[in-house]
Amino acid sequence: MDVSTAAWMVHDTRLIICCLVAIASIIVLISATKLPPFLSILIGTFIAGVGAGLPPEEVAKAFSKGAGAILGEAGIIIALGSMLGALMAESGAADRIASTLLGLGKGKSLPWVMALVAMVIGLPLFFEVGLVMMVPIIFVMARRSGLPLLKIAIPALAGMTTLHALMPPHPGPLIAVSALHADLGLTMLLGLCLAVPAVILAGPLYGNWLSKRLQVSEPAELGALFSAAPKAPRQPGFGVSLLIIVLPVLLMLGSTLAKVAMSPENTLALTLKFLGEPLIALGLAVIAAVICLGWANGMARDQVGNTLRKSLAPIAVLLLTIGAGGGLKQTLLDAGVSQTISKVAEGAHLPYILLAWLIAVALRQATGSATVATTTTAGILAPMMAGLAATQSSLVALAIGAGSVFFCHVNDAGFWMVREYFGLQLKQTLWVWSVLQTIVSVVGLVGTLLLWHWLQ
Repeated sequence: MDVSTAAWMVHDTRLIICCLVAIASIIVLISATKLPPFLSILIGTFIAGVGAGLPPEEVAKAFSKGAGAILGEAGIIIALGSMLGALMAESGAADRIASTLLGLGKGKSLPWVMALVAMVIGLPLFFEVGLVMMVPIIFVMARRSGLPLLKIAIPALAGMTTLHALMPPHPGPLIAVSALHADLGLTMLLGLCLAVPAVILAGPLYGNWLSKRLQVSEPAELGALFSAAPKAPRQPGFGVSLLIIVLPVLLMLGSTLAKVAMSPENTLALTLKFLGEPLIALGLAVIAAVICLGWANGMARDQVGNTLRKSLAPIAVLLLTIGAGGGLKQTLLDAGVSQTISKVAEGAHLPYILLAWLIAVALRQATGSATVATTTTAGILAPMMAGLAATQSSLVALAIGAGSVFFCHVNDAGFWMVREYFGLQLKQTLWVWSVLQTIVSVVGLVGTLLLWHWLQ
């Protein structure tokens, strides 16, 4: 710790302590006093910000900025996803897809089918988009199969979050690839090699183990919304039902191909990029669902409109909670937590893979943002990576991605999405989400270390 010791200040120690106290306070307020998560996170944010030396008015501004940013990015997507899910339930499309999947895999094989479906859907989609699309299918599958909810949900969560962490074209791996000048195709190939065992361990295997020890019931409001009995006079066919659910996948995949394989000024590329924006892709899917799943199957226009409107009420608490998590993240960033952790990294003498993973872990724990963890870690390590072989640069990029999802907790938007969607208690969410992501992260670390030595 030679370089960093000289630069380390009292403020850095104070900031780390304040982060820990704030997180502990949030956990106590939610679990012991039973305060709503939004209010608990707001109180924890002021504990962290004021304790770290920010004026109270600056903490308030940072909280508002962070909440607005995360809701502007994820809030509309969640709202559109809720509309799409409600339409799929009431039109019978979710039931049709579930019936087909149940025909492909029954009993013990069903969680494996869910993991595979989630990997396919999660390849081009942001995790938040994939989750809001998969939740209706998860609820219907659990109800129709008679299996525990977690046995169906955990493989789906594992499939989506693993691809988000380890596979370009997701933002985290792409940022690391760019900063470290790694080869995109090679990183995708190595990422797939790591993703498969990570999904197997964190998905069907962990889901089977946890579902026997943790009993989770379907949440009342969202369960009723996404598992509603079909109300359309005619049930849509499997083909059109599948097309609606994969439409955002195809549009976002087209955007990715445009960015990778086409000239930026190409008219087709610009069109594909526009259509592949998550907001546009999901919005078009909702419009297509209104026409193809609702009106085309005999649902009255006022019935479709009521379905869309009633889908928004159950997600109000979720949106407030996610916004609070974004406010906490922004406050910690404004207080300088990224710079504090960077000082630790500058003086650490560790193997590249382990160093990359540890820095990303520390930044994710402190900030709750995989993007911040990935961007900052890649920036710290980029000067050290000059001269590395292409394979080694790709593995370092993947190690950063793996570290960025380690034990995500109360400052993570995904944590609150999983908690609210599945009606979990705080302790249950730690088991379902935080441990699942830790398995993905550790498998990614072990895999990159093995490939580093094997491919040398």
